[in-house]
Amino acid sequence: MSRILIIEDEARISSFIAKGLKAAGFAPAVCDTAADGFEHAQNGFYELIILDIGLPDEDGFSLLRRMRSAHIDSPVIILTARNSVDDTVTGLRDGADDYMAKPFHFDELLARVRLRLRSEDNGADTAVLEHGSLRMDLLRRVVEVDGAEVDLSAREFSLAEAFLRNPGQVLSREQLLSRVWGYDFDPGSNVVDVYVRYLRNKLGGARFETVRGMGYRLAREA
Repeated sequence: MSRILIIEDEARISSFIAKGLKAAGFAPAVCDTAADGFEHAQNGFYELIILDIGLPDEDGFSLLRRMRSAHIDSPVIILTARNSVDDTVTGLRDGADDYMAKPFHFDELLARVRLRLRSEDNGADTAVLEHGSLRMDLLRRVVEVDGAEVDLSAREFSLAEAFLRNPGQVLSREQLLSRVWGYDFDPGSNVVDVYVRYLRNKLGGARFETVRGMGYRLAREA
């Protein structure tokens, strides 16, 4: 299980990212200051670091330079509300491996996390998920049922992936909204229910169980 350090001072965002990463099979840790983040990065082994630029005690670019000077070589994905070309260039020049502007959708961040971890060849992420007769190839973005390919939209694919990574586990609507649609999506929306219905129609109605008052889960196959 890959350990990921999140250095982000906005609690709503760090909680959103941490919950999503945990649901995806990673082990996240959260720091809300540059000082705490540097100490964690230096004293603990993290396969990847997600770094916010607007920290309260030190600019994220400065922290990134300090980490690289201290030979902290974990891949770094920068998160920032800034979106200028100059800031992007600065982050990459100072040692960042990737750059995402806020607001963002979690599925895009997760894809970038997996890409960076694969590039490090640490074997933390599997390329194929299987559950009974359901098979998902993450690299080819292909889903098969009983060997037959099923066409899914990007959002349907991300939702199906969330279930396949947590077979038998009840996932709440809040967790699925955070994982697939992003932290800024309306929590009162019924979009999760709509897309679960789409998956039932395409992948089999009995695969996705409704757990009253709690959410949904991917059912065991006989």
